[in-house]
Amino acid sequence: MPRSVNSVASRNRRKKILKQAKGYFGRRKNVYTVAKNAVEKGLQYAYRDRKNKKRNFRSLWIQRINAGARQYGMSYSQFMGKVKANNIELNRKVLADLAMNNPEAFKAIVDTVK
Repeated sequence: MPRSVNSVASRNRRKKILKQAKGYFGRRKNVYTVAKNAVEKGLQYAYRDRKNKKRNFRSLWIQRINAGARQYGMSYSQFMGKVKANNIELNRKVLADLAMNNPEAFKAIVDTVK
């Protein structure tokens, strides 16, 4: 009895990979073996960078708060220490947004902690 190959499942599996490779350049988008490698690598980068994104945003917020605090003669570490000491319950994301988009509100916070 001849070997039975589930070609429907195989084709669907390959189509799924090629669909994920849509938009890639050259053979990465239409040759299965090349596309499979490219998609797997892309998924690895996506997993890694979901973690890195959190780090990058936190460092961006710290830079913005530091720039805002230095306009009023404080360093970032002094400012954050006094924010914690005064029990101001604003996180870095909110403080960075205030420093960028609402400088008068950020100045009010700096005056409060000074």
